[in-house]
Amino acid sequence: MKHVCAVLLGLCLSVTCALGETLSRLPLIRIHTSLGVIEAELDSTHAPKSVANFMKYVEAGRYTGGQFHRTVTTHPDNQPNNAVKIDVIQAGVNPEFAELNRPPIPLERTSVTGLKHTDGTLSMARAGADTATSDFFICVGDQPGLDFGGKRNPDGQGFAAFGQVVRGMDIVRRIHASKAEGQTLAPPIRIELIERVSE
Repeated sequence: MKHVCAVLLGLCLSVTCALGETLSRLPLIRIHTSLGVIEAELDSTHAPKSVANFMKYVEAGRYTGGQFHRTVTTHPDNQPNNAVKIDVIQAGVNPEFAELNRPPIPLERTSVTGLKHTDGTLSMARAGADTATSDFFICVGDQPGLDFGGKRNPDGQGFAAFGQVVRGMDIVRRIHASKAEGQTLAPPIRIELIERVSE
């Protein structure tokens, strides 16, 4: 009996370790900006297409020299024409590479992925559904209006959340509060580099 219990305990520990290992294997990236470093974990388990697309731009060096170019704020309100207010910062690739964007990817709706637009969430910017390419944004505070069923985009399809800031929200908030003309950061905040730091 003791032998059986020992074997079962060993199996449980093995499974626990394996699960912990799987969870820790989510890609970790660092976004080096002119204001400091933002570190984020990408949820390749629940949003595999969005993460794969984003990482292709990272690995090709397209974000090197890119910019956080937009800040959307509620205080002060710089979105007077929108009934649903949000707080986000938006970034894109180096403008020299803008014409080299990959084809748009399918929208991974939060109703399918189970992810939510909470404080520090990374998500793909888009116009219509299935139009996202390289621009992404980071939420400042919880933004339920960006989830599936939310009405920030009138189509109600929401946006594709795919990652979470784990360090550097102070940098995100500094970018969010930076000088802007309307929603356009003036000047934009330079992205020095986005790098993968773990598998």
